[in-house]
Amino acid sequence: MKTRTHSYKRHRFPPEIIQYAVWLYYRFSLSHRDIEDLLAHRGIEVSRESIRLWCNKFGPTYARRLRRARRGYGDTFFIDEVFVKIQGKQQYLWRAVDSDGEVVDVLLQACRDGKAAKRFFRRLIKRHRVAPRKIVTDQLRSYRVAHRELIPEAIHDVSQYANNRAELSHQPTRVRERGMRRFKSRRQAQQFLNVHAAVYNLFNLGRHLICSRLYRELRHGAFASWEKAVTV
Repeated sequence: MKTRTHSYKRHRFPPEIIQYAVWLYYRFSLSHRDIEDLLAHRGIEVSRESIRLWCNKFGPTYARRLRRARRGYGDTFFIDEVFVKIQGKQQYLWRAVDSDGEVVDVLLQACRDGKAAKRFFRRLIKRHRVAPRKIVTDQLRSYRVAHRELIPEAIHDVSQYANNRAELSHQPTRVRERGMRRFKSRRQAQQFLNVHAAVYNLFNLGRHLICSRLYRELRHGAFASWEKAVTV
């Protein structure tokens, strides 16, 4: 398959280098400066500011293509929210994952009341075209409001420890947040989280759960999907 180059016009570096830099940034806990050094080691002299601009420009495009190529998620959503401080103000990061740990959606909001919960639930239903068969949350009353008004037919599990999967799913984001020395703005954070979730889902292969042969096959498929997303 030939690479379409129109979106890479006016860039001094070839698409392969741009794609590789963007992949490194969203796949691993690396800063733009780290990637600058890695590329320099290979004889590619590019500034960290250029890498930052590549990630901001091409990352969302790659993520949209990856999401379009997905076959769907499980029918059980584990939902949780955590505090995130941005520019000195407390925000709430809402996250939904399925039974395989795949990130279904993420959304930053200023509140965690019933209105915010309903906004997140509507986004989940709209983006994924079908309501979940079951949702698992903590006992925050906002979830009860959204469940009752939007998806009353879904099972709602609020039992203790049932939502550990969603709570643990915040860890990769927390690692990146510390590495980035906190998110700089709500818009920047939302954009990063959207792309990071798509790339994380693609390469979240459960290495500790499968044999090495199957893992290599799945990894090969993940690389093929990535190549298709960046060259379509």
